[in-house]
Amino acid sequence: MANETTATPPPQNKSTSGALPPGMVLGPDGKPCKICTAFRNWSPAKTNTQHDPNRPAQTWPTPRSNTGAAAHTPQTGTFAGFSALAGATAATAPHPSNKTVSHDAPSYRANEPPPGCPPDVEQLGRATWTFLHTTAAYYPEKPTPTQRANMIMLLGSLPVLYPCGWCAKDFGENMAKTKPDVSSRVALSRWLCDRHNEVNEKLGKDKFNCAKVDERWKDGPPDGSCD
Repeated sequence: MANETTATPPPQNKSTSGALPPGMVLGPDGKPCKICTAFRNWSPAKTNTQHDPNRPAQTWPTPRSNTGAAAHTPQTGTFAGFSALAGATAATAPHPSNKTVSHDAPSYRANEPPPGCPPDVEQLGRATWTFLHTTAAYYPEKPTPTQRANMIMLLGSLPVLYPCGWCAKDFGENMAKTKPDVSSRVALSRWLCDRHNEVNEKLGKDKFNCAKVDERWKDGPPDGSCD
């Protein structure tokens, strides 16, 4: 899974003069695969962010479809859809003015699809890892044979059904080398943490301390800051 993705993606389009932006990953059918590609590479010459000097992060303009406009014309190089970040949702009520950003607007990572837009490969990866780690955190301490079989089926479905083809292939190869340990909650959580750390290593990221998986995905920090 990506950015939080798995290994190095397949060859990308290198053309700077053709119809496809450089960095766009092509799918098995030879066509552009947006769910396999980071949003910043969908159309790198364009952006949909605005800088709010009162915030350290970038903020996304409110999608025109949520401003009460009579019609919405999609902008070239931007894509409307779902945000996979936790708690990030598009506005549901019309704005009283045509301003696209308010000081109360939530901040989002730069170079990612706006809220209410389809995810890119990095958002999908973060959401998938969140789901897997959280599922493992609440897996039974002593799972029944049926629960073990269902978990094996869940993990085994990812290399087959995961939308990003190259991510799915890499995860499947990883699973083939290191079989999932579904014997207990602790074992499964550790197995997933190790797999995630292998991805982090491939991406040049720091490894997560697997001794803290329960703190991260189930109990929260000892200081109660997440309560």
